Amino acid sequence: MANYNTERRWTTPSKRAASYVEERRAKVHQHGQKEGQPLSDYEAGLRSGYLQCQSDHAGLFRYKQAMDAGLSKSEAKKYSREKGTKLPAKKGGKKSA
Repeated sequence: MANYNTERRWTTPSKRAASYVEERRAKVHQHGQKEGQPLSDYEAGLRSGYLQCQSDHAGLFRYKQAMDAGLSKSEAKKYSREKGTKLPAKKGGKKSA
């Protein structure tokens, strides 16, 4: 398997939504390599947010899962961005009832 796209790039859904609204209104790319170029219909459709929403929620879920398992913030962030990894053994964290 290729090492392409092995990192899940997620952000807080409300931050992504605000940025995408600005891009759709301006009808041009405002971030990345294509900055200043017009959005195609396909790219504008992606910015409706459905596909990114799935990745954002998966990443946020994995981040909270790692924090509950007692990982540090940096370790939890790293874990939440990996695809197909298992959560390491608990280190303490929150106590369950």
